Amino acid sequence: MENRIKLGVSACLLGENVRYDGDHKLDCFIRDTLGEYVDFVPVCPEVECGMPVPREAMQLESNPESPRLVTIRSRKDMSKQMLDWTAARVRELESEGLCGYIFKSSSPSCGIKGVKVHNEKGMPVKKGLGLFARAFMKHFPLLPTEDENRLHDPRVRENFIESIFAIKLRNHV
Repeated sequence: MENRIKLGVSACLLGENVRYDGDHKLDCFIRDTLGEYVDFVPVCPEVECGMPVPREAMQLESNPESPRLVTIRSRKDMSKQMLDWTAARVRELESEGLCGYIFKSSSPSCGIKGVKVHNEKGMPVKKGLGLFARAFMKHFPLLPTEDENRLHDPRVRENFIESIFAIKLRNHV
């Protein structure tokens, strides 16, 4: 329906088997409860940028302000592949009429706060943002964004839902 709110969402949260291990991270509140009232635009940055399922696990490394995305075992730098795709994908999402986005927490591509970034000695600091999430939030600074874990807090959930409705109303005035 054209009057329904559209939300971007990490595809794994809807039960799609797109994670590095071939699994998903289904969140029933998002899919079943919120899904009754919104239409989702699922995105999996890793799969959409051309990585297979399953795939080698990855982590963020170096500077938390501009980290590199590196495979853990083979040490392949996937940053360029991800960032090139990300730049195009955020522009494509402009035409979707999104009112918000729900990201997968802690993900090196989709985490929106406290993502581990490993320094040159391999020690993690929880100061990063996923590469896709960072670009999305920079491109759409006024859209409400949250991760699935924070939506389990009733106050955060209520604020997010009010915000996406406000964006929907603003876009149709």
